[in-house]
This record gives sequence, structure tokens and C-alpha cells, in this order.
Amino acid sequence: MTFNEGGEFEGGRVRKGAGGRRGAVVGGGIGAIVVALLAVFLGGGDLGQLTGALGGAVQDAGAPAGDGQEQYVDDCTAEQANTDRECRLSATVQSLDAYWGRVLPQQAGVEYALPPVESFSGSTTTGCGAATSATGPFYCPPDRTVYVDVSFFDQLSSQFGAEGGPLAEEYVVAHEVGHHVEQLTGAMDAADRRGSGPESDSVRIELMADCLAGMWAGSAATEVDPDTGVTFLDPISPAELRQALGAAAAVGDDRIQQQATGQVSPEGFTHGTSEQRVRWFTVGYEGGTLDDCDTLSARTL
Repeated sequence: MTFNEGGEFEGGRVRKGAGGRRGAVVGGGIGAIVVALLAVFLGGGDLGQLTGALGGAVQDAGAPAGDGQEQYVDDCTAEQANTDRECRLSATVQSLDAYWGRVLPQQAGVEYALPPVESFSGSTTTGCGAATSATGPFYCPPDRTVYVDVSFFDQLSSQFGAEGGPLAEEYVVAHEVGHHVEQLTGAMDAADRRGSGPESDSVRIELMADCLAGMWAGSAATEVDPDTGVTFLDPISPAELRQALGAAAAVGDDRIQQQATGQVSPEGFTHGTSEQRVRWFTVGYEGGTLDDCDTLSARTL
């Protein structure tokens, strides 16, 4: 999915570098986490509990590094967003801001609070502890912030076999912002994310975020940027949709377990199977609402 010609995106929405205190993370856990089978992708676990298995991928939180001067992704154009990953991240976040700022009050009666978004490289300190690129993209509820190392998108293709492409990358960001929507609506607090298994709340909260990402994707080509009057994105092509669905399928619990160990153990599921992730994204994409995406109340997943 490409950003519409003529679009322009203000800088200052995505920061580089931040710090905070410890908490529980939602999202993250590729790299060494996959090998440890403790978390797969886009969710689950406490960073501190994963330290040993990650071999240093996450550490105890400390004071933020650096000189205290925060930096942000600069202004960029649609043309830059279609070629530069940090600009694409910023533009995608602003598209999500506009969508959820309109939809969340309409469907849930809740005002949308913009989540901070950080683009980091190598390592960062968060409200959920210190993390490295091995953690993968994640959402941290204590500081209500989305963290993304854009180099992860290369790993999504090289290690997990996803086709890649802009919409696949945007799906990852939309999923993490979906966790923020869950936080705002109370779904995050209502879920018991300590367990695992095919019917666990851990799986349900991840599939809900996939569905919420699908809701955004289904409307992104008609969502108008209030700053420019131009729609954010061009219509999704069949090839681009295939890329997004492929990214969802690539990080299903069953596929990751099979790749890592040669067998599938449903009792260890924390995110849902490839088929479930694709299906719930599609529910949202094909006109689903917040009620349709309520996986916590769904009889079947």
C-alpha cells in the first residue's frame, strides 16, 4: 500500500530514544525469543522474565541513555514514505491517529489518546524494561508506547519467510497500535494475559489486535489527512493484501513452533495460529467493527 501522491507528514510524531520504569510488555519477541519459545511476535510476557533466555536481549531497566535531548523523525513527503522506512512509520502512525481518532469515539464512546511511538536501533529503555532489536516490535502498557526497530522488517522476510512489502510493515505497526486501542477500551485490563493455550486470553488479545489492524487497513485508502485534505493511502492492490496476510500467517504460533522445533504444541500458544491471524485480520478488513473484533467474547477463534 503506497501513500497518496501529494501527501505530506509533519515531523515530531515518532521519537528516537526514551526511557522509563518497568512493567509488562505486549508485543515483541522474535529472534532469541522464538528459539526459547517464550513469545513469538507482537505480544506476551514480561521482559524481565525473558532475560536469561534471550541472552541479554533484554536487561533491567535503568536511567535513559544519551544527553536527554529527544530527537524525532523529520517532516517527509508521501514519496519519501514510500521509500524510507522511518518516514513510512511516521506516516502510518499519523494515518492510524486519524482513523482511530474518528472511529474510537463513534464505536466505543472513548476518546483516542495518541500513543507515543519510538523508532529505535539496537537497544532502548522503556517502561517495560530495557530491550534490544531481538525483542521485536512491541507495545508497553505502563508507558502506553509503541516501540519499533524498523530493521525488524528485514527479519520478517529473511527469518520468517514473509513476502514483505509496505503493507506488511504497516500491518505490524497497526497491530501494535491495536494494543493501545485495547488499553483505551479496557480490553487489556479485562484479559488475563498470564496464561497460554489455544483458548487463552493471551491468544485472544493478540487476535483482537490483528482484527483492529484489519479495520484500519480496510479504511486507510478513504481516510483523509485533515492536514492536507488528501487521502493517506492509495487503494490496496491484491498483491499488497497478499503481503499483509502473508506477514500475519508468517508469525502464527503453529508456524513458528514448527520452524523452531519441528513440532506444534498448542498448549504453548500465545498469539494464535497462522490461519487464525489471517482470519481475524480479514474480519476487520472486510468492514468489521469493534464489536466484531471482540475476541475476548468470541465463542470460537
